[in-house]
Amino acid sequence: MVELLVATRNLKKFKEIKELLSDLKVKVTCLEDYRAMPEIEEDGKNFSENAIKKAATISLYTKKLVMGEDSGLEVKALGNQPGVYSARFSGPQATDKKNNQKLLRLLKNVPLKQREARYRCYAALTDRSGIVGVVSGSCHGRIALSPKGKNGFGYDPLFVDIKRGKTFGELDPQIKAQISHRAKALKKFRKLIEKYLAGRRK
Repeated sequence: MVELLVATRNLKKFKEIKELLSDLKVKVTCLEDYRAMPEIEEDGKNFSENAIKKAATISLYTKKLVMGEDSGLEVKALGNQPGVYSARFSGPQATDKKNNQKLLRLLKNVPLKQREARYRCYAALTDRSGIVGVVSGSCHGRIALSPKGKNGFGYDPLFVDIKRGKTFGELDPQIKAQISHRAKALKKFRKLIEKYLAGRRK
């Protein structure tokens, strides 16, 4: 079976990615399954650059088929912050809780209707020869006045799906797996990798 190595050490993110790719006939692994992997500095100007850098760096090192993924939150009232700094928004010792607290502080005087936001996700596929392709997905919502729900991770307790009136932290994970930015990106990614695997079999 072909192995797809996901270039992440974030086990919560990896679990979500693995579940979204569960219908593919590939063995999905992550950096935690291997030792002595290079550290990747996420210094890209956008999500796409970071996703490509993660995938390409690990492909060059391992000669494996690799998925690089970068995603985050953009809040319109904050000039699309935190963007590529979503995971480390509150500093070097950032945690989901600290990031959420900082976001709420910055939006303290912003009314609910002006708290528009979107989640964005980019996924790159590379092999030892180079970049196979890059796909993306996004979903729009609003930042809640306070955290709600225990599901998901990151900014999920604050990101409100307007149609359902619930945060991603409150939503059933199966619903999130249909409507999230990562779900939309990985739906395209499945087609990308299926085409790649079909080409290898010829």
